[in-house]
Amino acid sequence: MSQAKQLYELNANSAETGKFGIDQRQSTLIAFSENDPDNPLNWPTSRKWIITLIVSLSVFLMPLSSSIVAPELSAIRDDLQMGSSTEAVLVLSAFVLTYCLGPLLLGPLSEMYGRVAVLHFGNSFYLVFNLVCGFARNKGELLAFRLLAGFGGAGGLVVGAGIISDCFSKEERGWVIAIYNLGPVFGPSIGAVIGGFITQYTTWRWAFWATSIFDGALIVLGLVLMKETYPPIILARRKQKLDSPELFRTPYENPDQSLAQLYRNSLLRPLLLLRIQPIIQLLALFYAYLYGLMYLVLSTFTTLWREKYHQPIGASSLHYLALGIGYFLGSQVCGFLADPIYRRLKANDSGKPEYRVVLMLPASILAPVGLLWYGWAAQAETHWIVPDLGIALFAGAAMISFQCTTAYLYEAFTLYAASATGAVYILRGLTGFGFPLFGPAMYQKLDFGWGTTVIALVAVVLGFPVPVILWKYGERLRAKSDFAAG
Repeated sequence: MSQAKQLYELNANSAETGKFGIDQRQSTLIAFSENDPDNPLNWPTSRKWIITLIVSLSVFLMPLSSSIVAPELSAIRDDLQMGSSTEAVLVLSAFVLTYCLGPLLLGPLSEMYGRVAVLHFGNSFYLVFNLVCGFARNKGELLAFRLLAGFGGAGGLVVGAGIISDCFSKEERGWVIAIYNLGPVFGPSIGAVIGGFITQYTTWRWAFWATSIFDGALIVLGLVLMKETYPPIILARRKQKLDSPELFRTPYENPDQSLAQLYRNSLLRPLLLLRIQPIIQLLALFYAYLYGLMYLVLSTFTTLWREKYHQPIGASSLHYLALGIGYFLGSQVCGFLADPIYRRLKANDSGKPEYRVVLMLPASILAPVGLLWYGWAAQAETHWIVPDLGIALFAGAAMISFQCTTAYLYEAFTLYAASATGAVYILRGLTGFGFPLFGPAMYQKLDFGWGTTVIALVAVVLGFPVPVILWKYGERLRAKSDFAAG
């Protein structure tokens, strides 16, 4: 039988192929037709944007939820009688840890049960444990609930980009991805601002109750307005409605693939790549270090404005907007310059992943410059705008490095891109959890000037060599790899 006869496309509107668009006498393999209304690419634009909005709000809420407690740590420490500032910082760090590592556990579930199902599960799981954070009676309960809430919050992180790729063609994704990315960019800074005013005017517990109300509304909207977007799941469900589903199969079926195998790939392959691939080791180390510094700053920012500048907690939380502005400007600079630089460099060849690291070189210099600017301006207690400008410069440079790293991994490890980014996220989760824990003690001992100098010098040592090594030796390292492209 020819391939054309075997692959008999589904067309729900075709009378010749029956209710589900399948000629059951000839076909064993079923797939979408070009204009199939069940294909998410063919859905009405309004439905696509509604789904995008719900997913984007979900990935906005979770970073917001991670940082909303940053200005409240002192109040939480006093209310729950925590012994030190480090214990209080755990309230922030615990969420970050499971939020970053959660995709390793939730990712395989999306392949078996669908993207929307994992989104609903994650949001519901987050809702339950985030809500009870507001009723915690001691530090043990609060930390346990925050760990579990972070795991649920990872649901949107797992499926968000996939849902967008299901619904929009490559030519349509530019603006959609730009809107989707605003959530992770602005979520941490807006969350901290909200947390500051909540602490000033009411109890810290409302930080958890307010975010739970928001998440509950998203769950209701999702249940009412969202449909599954993952093509393998859509076709598998359609096949099960046939009179003899065992006679048919979809292009995505792999009868030998089990959930256990998916988990093995999800958990073990990233660890393997992190252990044996020098490229991933370099990028993961630099990415994770900057990510850890980002949360170190988040956890200590309020201390600066409260203790050195003697500002009320609501006003002090507004300075977190400097971080958000920096992240936004960094993402825009990278978005506008990365592709033109890539096109110009590949004019004489077919293009290389190393062309994606060009912007990392200035970013790796500007990140420690921004840290030094911020730290010494803070110690000298200059006008408040000066340390804000420094930390915005750091945030912008960090965002450029994050985006360049992701782009490089997707082009250098095409077939194993998910595992490559998973390897980076493992280390990122550990530093996002661990770095804030030593921040208060470091600044208490060294103050903001020398404390920030130490972490800036480490950023130079880790950061500057990475783009240089990849530019000079990246192609050679990829050629020796069994996992990298080219």
